[in-house]
Amino acid sequence: MPQSPDLDLRLVRYFTAVAEHRHFGRAAEALHITQPSLSRQIRALERQLGAILLDRTPQGTRLTEAGEVFLPRAKTLLHAAAQAAAQARAAARPSRITIGYTMGLIVTPAVRELRRLHPDADVRTSHVAWNEPRPALLDYRADAVVTRLPLATDGLDVTILYGEPRVLLLSRDHRLAGRGSVTLADIADEPLPRLADPDPAWEAYWRIDPRPDGRPAPDGPVITDIEDKAELIAAGEVVAIIGGPPLVNLRPDITSIPLEGVEPSPVVLATRAGDRNRLVSAFRKSARALLTGSRAPLRSSEAAGGPAGE
Repeated sequence: MPQSPDLDLRLVRYFTAVAEHRHFGRAAEALHITQPSLSRQIRALERQLGAILLDRTPQGTRLTEAGEVFLPRAKTLLHAAAQAAAQARAAARPSRITIGYTMGLIVTPAVRELRRLHPDADVRTSHVAWNEPRPALLDYRADAVVTRLPLATDGLDVTILYGEPRVLLLSRDHRLAGRGSVTLADIADEPLPRLADPDPAWEAYWRIDPRPDGRPAPDGPVITDIEDKAELIAAGEVVAIIGGPPLVNLRPDITSIPLEGVEPSPVVLATRAGDRNRLVSAFRKSARALLTGSRAPLRSSEAAGGPAGE
């Protein structure tokens, strides 16, 4: 059997940079090395592999067939190496924990309790984007994340903390503003914003699409961030459904109304499956006792971890 080459991960990282930029000069700038040095490193990698990975053309740099085959495997290799390093660091620092939280969720009471019970521990907090809880956990950027369902749970342990009533965000001069509550029938024809790069389960849950009668939720404009969403709501072009109550003083021209007849949104604590860090177990206990939010009753399927969102 031929001997496998001992790949230098630094060279692999250089290759992925050139493949991403499709240009040696821009890749060298991003890597903070000179272009001639980068060219030498790539040639060294090609010698190790026994294959040409990149072709230079007047238009830039393109991947050869071998490069196209190698690129996804190179990315997987770098990711695995980063995970291995993160896991080793985590094992070497059992008295450190990073607690993540997504928008509008408060973890302070449980974090304070954890610090009180473990004064020598290094307890950190970090905001996590709405679509990042699972990657943040599996990449060891966080050890526990308080977030909302729906959430892909493979590789994770998920604990339901409480149910959060869902509310409608709308402009203060909207025809429904000032009501004590609204129902899905009241907003049957009101467009809701869509995500530019949607998670299908997330989008379906927070748009309530389809509606209980089988009708699709009306489509609003495509958005890329929360600022776009807020602007469209304030302008009266869309309404939006969120887990409430919303952030205080989101915008003075936006208000919220309870959405009746809709199941509450489960708020959960997610951790890596089988994580034996004593601080993770301690935080889970504190979170279950102290993170209560605006509790609302959950159906038995949701309390068991069924679908629910942010």
